[in-house]
Amino acid sequence: MADFTLLFLGALGAGLALQLWLLQRHARQVAANRGQVPDAFVERITLAEHQKAADYTLAKVSMLRIDLSFNALLLLILTLGGGIAWLDRLWQTTGYGPLTTGVGLTLSLLLLLGLLELPFSIWRTFVLEARFGFNRTTPQRFLLDLALQTLLSLLLGIPLLWIVLWLMQEAGQLWWLAAWLVWIGVTLLVTWIYPTVIAPLFNRFSPLEEGQLKNRIQQLLDRCGFTSKGIFIMDGSKRSGHGNAYFTGFGKQKRIVFFDTLMESLAPEEMEAVLAHELGHYKLRHVYKQLFFSVLATLLALALLGWLSGQDWFYQALGVARSSDALALLLFLLVAPVFAQFLTPIASFLSRRHEFEADDFAQKQTGAEPLIQALVKLYRENANTLTPDPLYSAFHDSHPPAPVRVAQLSSTISHKLES
Repeated sequence: MADFTLLFLGALGAGLALQLWLLQRHARQVAANRGQVPDAFVERITLAEHQKAADYTLAKVSMLRIDLSFNALLLLILTLGGGIAWLDRLWQTTGYGPLTTGVGLTLSLLLLLGLLELPFSIWRTFVLEARFGFNRTTPQRFLLDLALQTLLSLLLGIPLLWIVLWLMQEAGQLWWLAAWLVWIGVTLLVTWIYPTVIAPLFNRFSPLEEGQLKNRIQQLLDRCGFTSKGIFIMDGSKRSGHGNAYFTGFGKQKRIVFFDTLMESLAPEEMEAVLAHELGHYKLRHVYKQLFFSVLATLLALALLGWLSGQDWFYQALGVARSSDALALLLFLLVAPVFAQFLTPIASFLSRRHEFEADDFAQKQTGAEPLIQALVKLYRENANTLTPDPLYSAFHDSHPPAPVRVAQLSSTISHKLES
C-alpha cells in the first residue's frame, strides 16, 4: 500500500513539475521572440499580429499554471485527503443498494468536479478570450450551452454508468471485456447521431450555397473518390472568432462542416486546400488508425481496472478504506491520467506525422501555395504563436509548429521549380 502511495505522489509531483517547467520554457521562448516576426513570415504576418499571438499565448500559459496546480491539489484532497472517502460514507447512509449508491456516488463527484471547473471556464471565455477579441458568446448562451451539455451528459452517461457498474457486479472476472464492447457500441452510436441529432442542438448548419466554392469542393471530392451527406456552414461566429473545419459522422453519414468565420477569411482556393488536407486524413486512413489505437487503449485500460478493482491496496493507498465497484472506477478515472501524461509525447509525435502526411496529400491535390496561404491566415486569425518552445511543442502539440510546417510545404514548391 505505502509503495503505491509513494508511486502516486512521485508521479503526481514529477508530472506537475515537468508541466510547469515546459510552460516556463514555452513562455520564455515566446516572450524572447515577441519583438520580431520570423523571417519566413515577414511578408505575411505584421508585427502587431505576431505580438498579439505572443501575448495570447503568454496569457494562456499563466492560466494553465493555475489550472495545473489547482487540479493537482484537488486530486490530493479527493484521494489522500479523504474527499472521496467522505462522499462515499455520505452515500452509504442513504440506504440504497450497491448499484444505486455507486451511480449516485460517481455522478455526484463528477458534478462536483464540473462545478469546480466552472470558474475557470467562465474566466477563459469572458476574460481571456474576450481580451483578445475572440469571445462572441453571451452569458445567456453560455448558461444555455452548459445546461444542454449537462443534460446530454446525464442522458447518455447515466445508462452507460449503470450498465458498467452492473457488469462489474454481475459479469464475473471478465466484466471489463463486456464493458469494452458496450463502450464501443455507445461510441459508434454517438458518432452516428452526432451530426443530425446532437450538433444541431448547439449550432445552425446551413448547406453551402451554389457557386465557385461549392464547384471547386465537389470537383475535389470527385477526384478523391469521397462521398458525403453534404457540405455545411456552421454558425460558429456566435460563440467565438476562431475558425475551423472538420468532418463529422462516419460511413454514408459523413458531413463536411466549415465554420462561418473560416468562410470570411479564406479564399475559395484556400478553402479547397484546407478541405484537401482533411480529406488526406481519410484517404490515408488516419481516422481509422486513431480509432484503432483509441479502442486498444480503452481495452487495456479496462483490463487494468479489472485487475486493480480486486486489489485492496489500490483503495487504501489512495485514501479509501473500503472497496467497491464505483470507488474502483472513480479512483481509476482520477489517477490514471497522472501516469498516462508521460505517454503524451508519443501520441503527439504520431499526430504530427499524420499532419505532415495530410499536408503532402493536400499539396498534391491543390498545390502547396494555397495551403500555405490558408495556414498562415489560420495562424494569424487564431493568434497561434509562430515561435513555440521546441520541447514544449514536441510534448504537447498535435500539429507541427508553424515554421516547420510551412517550410516543409515550401520545400515542395522549390523541388518542383528545380525539376
